[in-house]
Amino acid sequence: MSAYQKEYQWAEQQPESFWQHQAENIDWFEAPKTILAKDDNGIERWFPDGVMNTAWLALDYHCEQGRGDNTALIYDSPVTGVKERYSYNVMRDKVAKIAGMLASQGVTKGDRVIIYMPMIPEAAMAMLACARLGAIHSVVFGGFAPNELAVRIEDAEPKVIMTASCGIEINKVLPYKPLVDQAIMDSRWKPDKVLVLQRPQCLAELNQERDLDWAEQYERALPHACVPVLAIDPLYILYTSGTTGKPKGVVRDNGGHAVAMKYSMNAIYNMPTDGVFWAASDVGWVVGHSYIVYAPLIHGCTSILFEGKPVRTPDPGAFWRVCEEYQVKVLFSAPTAFRAIKKEDPEGLELDKYDLSTLDSIFMAGERLDPPTLEWVQSHTNKPVIDHWWQTETGWAISSNPVGLSQCQLKRALRPCQVRVSKSKS
Repeated sequence: MSAYQKEYQWAEQQPESFWQHQAENIDWFEAPKTILAKDDNGIERWFPDGVMNTAWLALDYHCEQGRGDNTALIYDSPVTGVKERYSYNVMRDKVAKIAGMLASQGVTKGDRVIIYMPMIPEAAMAMLACARLGAIHSVVFGGFAPNELAVRIEDAEPKVIMTASCGIEINKVLPYKPLVDQAIMDSRWKPDKVLVLQRPQCLAELNQERDLDWAEQYERALPHACVPVLAIDPLYILYTSGTTGKPKGVVRDNGGHAVAMKYSMNAIYNMPTDGVFWAASDVGWVVGHSYIVYAPLIHGCTSILFEGKPVRTPDPGAFWRVCEEYQVKVLFSAPTAFRAIKKEDPEGLELDKYDLSTLDSIFMAGERLDPPTLEWVQSHTNKPVIDHWWQTETGWAISSNPVGLSQCQLKRALRPCQVRVSKSKS
């Protein structure tokens, strides 16, 4: 029996035993005694009596294990020309200060914080700072129109909004502060404070009664420790329109999410803890939550945060340049990105400029992967392409070829193998 078949049968026939075993791979403050139980509404909840903190798992744990000098996050911004590396020690210390900055504004466990920011390291740090406090973050894609932001403000009722003065697109600077101001004006709910990170490309005018300068508040903040939370306490709210056209807030808990993220890095993506993982997405989407911030850091590997596009930053070789420069092992993006690359470089000439020998596999999700795009990426990269399916509502793959369990993809077959998908819970 293959490793996949054994795993599948265990998860299907003994789900509590299976997920108890996976839960042993994360560092609990108090390990759960109950693995699965129904709440008062009859909804099944995972690890309901477990006590933990997601920011601890993502940062502090690795520092405590002597891996604090390892690189946690690489920031690569072709639109600004900035490249930065952050170790686990540095990330932990910065996140602790940002958590202290939020705490000084009265943010405590259970409070909501909206994060409306571009793809910069402070966006990921803000998410982790909320997790550190036990606060619930709701990231809104930077640049969303004021009415979209207003709907989310009304629903989440945040105590604080965290934003930046601008986002930067190709040959364009997009001021964020006027969009935030308009959204607050249009919303029935008013946050107590707005923390504004000033970027040099466009400085924002601050409302003296409500707005606070991020840098000033950060400098005077005291580091804040991780707040213990129950596994079933919420980690974040992420809005998705689904099929209704009206945004619905998906609430993700801490415990089941952390266990699933850790498990997926091994089983689905076959990632070593010292590898480099790149999800070429945005933290405003669920892929950015799960696979830019949480899963790679919980697993202990290096994650890339890329402020750019697959083309015109500066050319269709941007993805391949990043893969070579940082020795990426797994690349994950949407088919749209590769269609854009294919359109501008149909012969794949940019690929010849870069060494992709460290790249093991390419994952795609977010929309239908059409056969021409699949065939183009396979033929020009000579890498396995795994099309997996998931949704904001699930937070991770519903179906995938799990390359950490199945050898067919590891042999670099250029046609996707057929693997039965587990229907286990969690």
